Amino acid sequence: MKTNKFFLGALALTIGLTAVVSCGDDDSSLPPIGGFNSADEVAAADLVAYWPLDGSGVESKTSTAPSQTQNVTWVDGAKGRAANFNLGWLKYPALTGISNLSGSVSISCWAKISNTKLVANGTSNISPIVSFSGGDNLNIGNFTLMGNTHGLVSSDSIQIKGEYHFKMPDGTSSFNGDCINMTKQESWMDATHTWNANKIGGKWAHIVWVWDAATANTRIYVNGVKISNSAWESRNNGNAMPFDMFEPTTTAIGATPSVANGTNTETWNAALKGGVDELRVYKTLLTQSQIGALYELEKAGR
Repeated sequence: MKTNKFFLGALALTIGLTAVVSCGDDDSSLPPIGGFNSADEVAAADLVAYWPLDGSGVESKTSTAPSQTQNVTWVDGAKGRAANFNLGWLKYPALTGISNLSGSVSISCWAKISNTKLVANGTSNISPIVSFSGGDNLNIGNFTLMGNTHGLVSSDSIQIKGEYHFKMPDGTSSFNGDCINMTKQESWMDATHTWNANKIGGKWAHIVWVWDAATANTRIYVNGVKISNSAWESRNNGNAMPFDMFEPTTTAIGATPSVANGTNTETWNAALKGGVDELRVYKTLLTQSQIGALYELEKAGR
């Protein structure tokens, strides 16, 4: 009888411990968000590069480490650990998934940046989040996602900007433009212009830039909400335009190509003072629901 009681007690303890471990390690025990159990499930087949930035700079799809590291430390981030830059960057050799980007593109990340222009006539510089080099415009490269200052609203007001330069279908000329949010209403704005103060300065925010190849439409989302100015979203008269990289293409997190390669001469073009976390690059156009799911899942640590 004592043996049976001991066996049953041990069995109950084993089942209890198993249940605790299962709940702690398996997100499937939690209700799905947007139909997904974790952020890794969102557009998984179209994810071409992913930097968790959880204590190292390794790109997880290819296990590629940075070829150059400048003033980077590791801190608590939006999800686990994150990269913190003090006028620093992580630079990578060419990655096949990035160099071969063509068609629609989406870039998702968390960033913690601040308005660098604190007084009306003061100097300001950009806060580069990620850039892809290529072509002859090495200040921006093929693409740079950045925080910027457009007019002074307050120290926590940030303009998010995605600037791009890529190949026209003839393979020689450049197609370029930008996608931005205005931080305040300007006197020259007409009914096509939208604006918002976008007060994310100094706090972690989820940022997504998308390029729709079918309509040459570009948009920016912050914390699951579209913030880009409608006047800059439609390009090429709404006709199809695939995103097509100039090569060679390298990646820098926290700097533009010219800063990372040491050729920059512009005062506005500084390396990042801020944080980046959970950087993902997709070869597809993320939908509004997928963007919202990424935001909610990563915010929940999933």
